[in-house]
Amino acid sequence: MFWGYRRPDGKVGVRNHVLILPTITCATQAAHQITQLVHGTVSFIHQHGCTQVGDDYEQTFRTYLGIGLNPNVYGVVVLGLGCETHQAKSVAEEIAKSGKPVEVVSIQENGGTLQTIANGAKIAAKMVQDASAVMREQFPVSELIIGTECGGSDACSGLSANPAVGHVSDLIVEAGGTAILAETTELIGAEHLLANRAADDKTVERVYEVIKQAEGRALMMGVDIRTGNPTPGNIEGGLSSLEEKSLGASTKSGTSPLQELVDYAEIPTKKGLVWMDTPGQDIEQLTGMVAGGAQVVLFTTGRGTPTGSPIAPVIKISTNTPMFESMNDNMDVNAGTIIDGKETVQTVGQFIFDEIKSVSSGKLTKSEILKQHDFGIWRIGPTF
Repeated sequence: MFWGYRRPDGKVGVRNHVLILPTITCATQAAHQITQLVHGTVSFIHQHGCTQVGDDYEQTFRTYLGIGLNPNVYGVVVLGLGCETHQAKSVAEEIAKSGKPVEVVSIQENGGTLQTIANGAKIAAKMVQDASAVMREQFPVSELIIGTECGGSDACSGLSANPAVGHVSDLIVEAGGTAILAETTELIGAEHLLANRAADDKTVERVYEVIKQAEGRALMMGVDIRTGNPTPGNIEGGLSSLEEKSLGASTKSGTSPLQELVDYAEIPTKKGLVWMDTPGQDIEQLTGMVAGGAQVVLFTTGRGTPTGSPIAPVIKISTNTPMFESMNDNMDVNAGTIIDGKETVQTVGQFIFDEIKSVSSGKLTKSEILKQHDFGIWRIGPTF
């Protein structure tokens, strides 16, 4: 059980944010200024929102919408410029269908930045006060969607933190919740293991389809992604190939059946283990899972990273003890005790599961304390 916030659409949040949502890069600085003025608000800087077409436009729109719909958000002030492709009013109308408080502020309609900040801050301040009156209630773990990812992996990732997160994934699924596996490019070479656990033939086909597409995108850039490890840090950390990295990354999925494979920033339609088709880039995959409804994210790392989210608490899990000690400002859990021979995968997994319940009930993660509000959308098309 954990203590969370029931939303009008029936979903449950673990945070109670008022989101200042800029739908265009031109509005991100004004949104940031509003968050500086009004305690209880969050926002993010991004480079998107205009001159996007087709599937790329739709994916970005879906991401904006999913971020606003995330259960950790009480209400949204959608902030636009006025002439952009991704219209603030269109985003607000879709979010409002959930029953959440939603307001639109346009820089052009308000006559410039200063008046926009003033009006946006007034609206946000009232929304924050209303949000503060909402009390936490007790809910079962079945209400949770947990995102999982790894970044800055090393030779210990597939031996300690990732298997421990896999155990957590199984515990979440057993409790009736949902665990999201992401990072399609970091599952290349291990796709057959997940296909063998797919719940139906359609999901099997999708597994091989998204892997083929990921490899195809690399080939279009003149690179065979299977020929080596994609980052120098991974190699320095002791990983010899992409397949080796993928075998370690796939252990985050645990042993549960794969229920479905969803597109980037798409909200799962089934409970249980779900694969989201995301790139391997840490911030983009994190944003996609949060837009898909993840209230909490588990992030394993062997090299170390400060990554966080403006919307969802990110629990940072180190794969080895030396890095946990050297980057203690950023790490929440040390799975290096498995490598040290002091604890088992199951013991650390149970500790992380209990930590999820604590964080879901209000305990702050290191990335939240440090205001590490990272945000990036996976672009799949050119800018025109």
